[in-house]
Amino acid sequence: MKELTFAQQFALIALNAQDSLHMTTVKKIAVRCMAAAAILEWAMEEDGLQSEFSTVSKQDVENAAAFPHRQEVFRALLKKKGAVQMPLPELLARVTHFSRRTLKKIEHAFSDPLKGMDLLEEIPNLLGCDMDYDSASVTMREYRSDPATYTRLTEGMRADVLEDGEMADETVMLLWLLRESSCIYDFFSKEERKRVGQRMAELHRANRLAKMLFAVDIHSSLEIAVKNFLRSKKEVMETPTGIGLDFVFPFLERSQSVFIDIEAWFENKEQRLQDVEARLTKYGHQYTVLRRGAVPLIQIDNVLYEAVPTIRQLKVPVQGMRLRKYPL
Repeated sequence: MKELTFAQQFALIALNAQDSLHMTTVKKIAVRCMAAAAILEWAMEEDGLQSEFSTVSKQDVENAAAFPHRQEVFRALLKKKGAVQMPLPELLARVTHFSRRTLKKIEHAFSDPLKGMDLLEEIPNLLGCDMDYDSASVTMREYRSDPATYTRLTEGMRADVLEDGEMADETVMLLWLLRESSCIYDFFSKEERKRVGQRMAELHRANRLAKMLFAVDIHSSLEIAVKNFLRSKKEVMETPTGIGLDFVFPFLERSQSVFIDIEAWFENKEQRLQDVEARLTKYGHQYTVLRRGAVPLIQIDNVLYEAVPTIRQLKVPVQGMRLRKYPL
C-alpha cells in the first residue's frame, strides 16, 4: 500500500462519519483543517516550519503533481497570482476564506485518492437508520475510513499526546488540527482532556512551533456563531492557549441521535438488540457489540454509541432504541 502523507492521515480522521453529499458546516470546518494540513505537510518537507516567510509559487503547483490535495490547496492560495509570500501563520489563516466551491474541490482531491487506495468509502448515513428517514426512504451518505487504518492512526495519536516526553513536530501539528477541527472530544475522555490541556500549555511555553500554531484560528466568525462553542463555565482557569478548556477545545457534536423502532417489548433486551442489529445490517454499517445488557454499547463505523431503550410519543407510543454517541 502507498504510504500516506501527513495530510492524508489527518483526512482519514477528519472525514470519518462526515456527510459525503453535502458541504455541511461541520464538514467545512473539517475540510479547511485538511487544507491547513496540506500546507503544514508542504512546509515540513521544505524545512519551512521555523522560517520567517513561506512562499508558494506556480512551480510548487507543478511539483505537487503526485499530491492532488496539495495541488488544489496551492491553486486556492494563488488564485491568479504567480506567487504568494507571507509568514506561515498568515498562510494557514488563508484557508478561512476558501469558498464552498473551493472546499468541495479540496475535499475530492483528498477523498478520491483515498478511495482509490481502499482506505475511504461512502456508505449510507447512520441517520438513515432513524425511523423517520427509514420509513421515507431518504438517501443519505457518509464517509467511512478503513477501520484498521483509522484505529491505528487514532490510537497512535492518543499515545503520542498523552504520554510524557518530547513531542514531534508532526504530533504538535496534529494536536492543533484536532483542536481546530473539534475532534478532541471524539478521542479523549473528560479526564484525558485535562491532561491534553496540560500538554498544550507546556508546549506553548517551550515549543516554538506550538506557540506559533496555537495562536492561529482557522474558523470563520459565522461558523463559530453556528457552533456556539463558547459555553459559560467559569470553574476552569485561564490558560495560555485560551480561556478555559472550552476555549482550547471548542465542542462540536459530530454524530446524530438515531431512533430505531423495535417490535420487542422492553423487558426482552436480547430481541431489542437483534432489532437494532437488523437495521444496521440493512444499511450496510459495520458494527461490533462491545457490551450487552439493558443499555448495549456498540461500535458503528469507527464511532461508539450506546443503545438506550426509549418510548417515542406519537399518536401511538412507539418503542425503540435511541443510538447516542458514547460520552468519552
